[in-house]
Amino acid sequence: MPLADPALGGGIRVRKLSHDYQRDEQRIEALSDVNLDIPVGEFVALVGTSGCGKTTLLDILSGLLESLQGEVLLAGEPPSAGRPDTARMFARDALMPWRTAAQNIDFALATRVQDTDQRAQRIQQLLDAVGLEEFADAYPGQLSQGMRQRVALARTFSLQSKFVMLDEPFGAVDAMTKISLQDQLVELWEQTPSTTVVLVTHDLGEAVALSDRVIVMSPRPGRIVADVPIDLPRPRSVKALQSVSEFHKLVAQLWDELGA
Repeated sequence: MPLADPALGGGIRVRKLSHDYQRDEQRIEALSDVNLDIPVGEFVALVGTSGCGKTTLLDILSGLLESLQGEVLLAGEPPSAGRPDTARMFARDALMPWRTAAQNIDFALATRVQDTDQRAQRIQQLLDAVGLEEFADAYPGQLSQGMRQRVALARTFSLQSKFVMLDEPFGAVDAMTKISLQDQLVELWEQTPSTTVVLVTHDLGEAVALSDRVIVMSPRPGRIVADVPIDLPRPRSVKALQSVSEFHKLVAQLWDELGA
């Protein structure tokens, strides 16, 4: 659901991005000449074989890693650690075990909203949205892995950031829980249509089910070898897509792109 051209400054712009790093005495080329535009409000997935540089690219977009060559702009500005308009969700929930589900969300939300009543209302709305309204006072050790990921998802979207970076957020849960979490992610994102999302995933079905476009990257050094539009109508139900033939055709197309 793109709302603006990134050339106007609102989206993500990557030009001639290359990045390498030192391992022992060997120089490893992680990314090479990556060019990418992501308009405001678009949901884009990055796929490719393990070690192709997907997470390196996401780290650069998140401001956690400084790019070595090329230009990277988010809303016209270089990415940087701690940017208030950028949120990051990792493969593991990274919840603080001494805080309840509500307190974990509040820890992030308090950096943006000073009014405690307003925060409490927003936290309850988010817990309701991810189906954890009865677990607000539960600690992470009392929750399943899927439930902890729901809390992390709610925490990420509590920030109402312009840019959301997701790194294999559902890789550690079972297939049925994953579909439920994917549906909740789509619902949260569709409530904030100006939010731009970049997802790293190894799951091609997940990439197709969630995204507007899927970017296929080559083995290291990572280059963009395909940009596949996902012309499935929105709003979407990830569960319902499992029986849609066009969904499976797109997954097969991505397998072909990766094989090539």
